[in-house]
Amino acid sequence: MTPPAAALPDFRNLGVLLRMLVLAEGLRVVVWWVNDPGGGAWWARYLEQALLFEPVLLTLVLVLFVVNPWLQRTPYRQGVVLVMALAALVAALWHSGLSVGLGLPLPSTAWHSASVAVLVAAAVLFYFNWRHHRLSPALAEARVSALQARIRPHFLFNSLNSVLALLRDQPARAEAALHDLADLYRALLSDARALVPLSQELALAHAYLDIEAMRLEDRLRVEWLTSHAPPDALVPPLLLQPLLENAVRYGVEPSPGGALVVLEIYAEAEQLIVFVRNSLPPTEQGAPQGGNHMALNNIRERLELHFDAEAQLRQYTTDDEYVVMVRLPIRPARPR
Repeated sequence: MTPPAAALPDFRNLGVLLRMLVLAEGLRVVVWWVNDPGGGAWWARYLEQALLFEPVLLTLVLVLFVVNPWLQRTPYRQGVVLVMALAALVAALWHSGLSVGLGLPLPSTAWHSASVAVLVAAAVLFYFNWRHHRLSPALAEARVSALQARIRPHFLFNSLNSVLALLRDQPARAEAALHDLADLYRALLSDARALVPLSQELALAHAYLDIEAMRLEDRLRVEWLTSHAPPDALVPPLLLQPLLENAVRYGVEPSPGGALVVLEIYAEAEQLIVFVRNSLPPTEQGAPQGGNHMALNNIRERLELHFDAEAQLRQYTTDDEYVVMVRLPIRPARPR
């Protein structure tokens, strides 16, 4: 397997920002504990340094947040140099402002503050580079899991049986169903590490439900609330189909009269919101147990790998519906 290329972290990702703050504060604690292990002056010196360290850290995080789009287009090595240069500049400016501008007594020089900022920035970047390489095998594992789990073998058999039943009387419809089935399996074999446009996922969802409609006929009722969905928003592949498959299997199939499946997608405050709802089956019928959490756990893992702490998946039950909600940041497709 080709080693993943080094890349700067996304300084607008909530998980990245939180890890930066925690790691920098942890490094400061370790350094001061090593310098004065358990001594009475440790706490006083720690608080004294906070007067400079905290403003520098928070300002640097803000600067990186602002310049992140530019940094993401910069080659990795140049980006590392730029981040460390920004750290040194911010530290030197804060030191000069506090010591010269406000006349506060600081125990170090501006050069010392700048060098400490560079070392901390280098340690943080080293951590993110290690984490990037460490998580790459997990991305491959998520791909394997997506290849294995989402379209069950019995779905293939049911679909083929539906096609065979149509071949003699409705050959055109049978041919269309085979095209839909081919599209589904082509998506299943795609690289799960790459995000895809939402429009592609919606086309796949239509193809899947068209196939299921052949088998379930009037028992499957679908409501599409996707007119306000941003088609170019990037999402993990096979995000919608497993959720719809769960709705069909646990909502429609156990209900003698069928059930309603609702897909709702819209944008809100730079986030993509996805709801998949299905009517609950009658209590006496019950729903097949197991399996549905496998699909949800798979999607949850892939959301975490792609979006870190910025994505969320929740499931809950109302009086008459089972609901899955997915929330993820909107990343528009880059122009080719």
